[in-house]
Amino acid sequence: MKKYNFNAGPSMLPREVIENTAKQILDFNGSGLSIMEISHRAKDFQPVVDEAVSLVKELLNIPEGYSVIFLGGGASLQFTQIPANFLIKKAGYLNTGAWAKKALKEAKFYGEVVEVASSADKNYTYMPRDFEIPTDLDYLHITTNNTIYGTETREDMDCPVPLIGDMSSDIMSRPVDVSKYTAIYAGAQKNMAMAGVTMIIVKDDMLGKMNREVPTMLNYSTHVEKGSMFNTPPVVPIYSLLETMRWVKAQGGVTEMDRRAKERAEILYGEIDRNKLFHGTVEEDSRSLMNICFVMNEEYKDLEKPFLDFATERGMVGIKGHRSVGGFRASCYNAQTIEGVNELVKAMKDFEAQH
Repeated sequence: MKKYNFNAGPSMLPREVIENTAKQILDFNGSGLSIMEISHRAKDFQPVVDEAVSLVKELLNIPEGYSVIFLGGGASLQFTQIPANFLIKKAGYLNTGAWAKKALKEAKFYGEVVEVASSADKNYTYMPRDFEIPTDLDYLHITTNNTIYGTETREDMDCPVPLIGDMSSDIMSRPVDVSKYTAIYAGAQKNMAMAGVTMIIVKDDMLGKMNREVPTMLNYSTHVEKGSMFNTPPVVPIYSLLETMRWVKAQGGVTEMDRRAKERAEILYGEIDRNKLFHGTVEEDSRSLMNICFVMNEEYKDLEKPFLDFATERGMVGIKGHRSVGGFRASCYNAQTIEGVNELVKAMKDFEAQH
């Protein structure tokens, strides 16, 4: 039976990325060694990092004056690393879900943190809008897509203070105006690579302004100066990131990824809104194109597990919703196909017909 992977992360990757990475695990560039065995300082590996950086800059149209680095630790480490580098007196955070809340919590170790806006009052079912941004902030931190709750903003806001974005789950799914940000970070295991590497885009002239010592490994300058090679980087995940960037470019870049994301979402949200058994969990103007969340209508609540079993038997993988929301979550990252979405929709229609 064919499987359709809707996991929220680590998530689906293009098949050719998996196959090409697997080849290098067996024999890297005809060296007779696995890429898992080579030194990160080997002459054959530096071109991998250089091309990956170049493609990220090309695909996101990153202007001059920004560096791209690859680190370990996931986005969760960035919750600490961002304030370590940029929080001098006071930072602002938008509280739009579990990950934004965790980022806010970690920042409090470094200084005053204010919650500029929140959607917690409605269980994070919308993205805050029309909020006032204090002008005395060192930065404003936003999470552009919220995997658990299925909310997203696909616009780059104008901000009177330095703007920092956690784009872990929607990076490379749309064009981004990088010039509006001081830093963007993304755990790679959604749209960029296998788990294990984090990409950070950072504005060079914002580094080195901290009024206190920053630990060496937390200091972005350390990694910018060494080109991500200060210590052993996650070699295989970086290679899989390179292969994914090659794939995105070959498919037509982030503009094409954006078009596909909208097409998938239109199909699936259309069925959610039509089907008498289900309803969406998020306000329409905040709906994520990456993580599509829906639940059973109250009168059909007892059919939740039967539908999960039914869809699983049809080859759907990973559609169970997060416990904070319940119901179902279909994650539609860049590698997700229209075929996969249509098969899920067919399962929803067939299950409706039975009940």
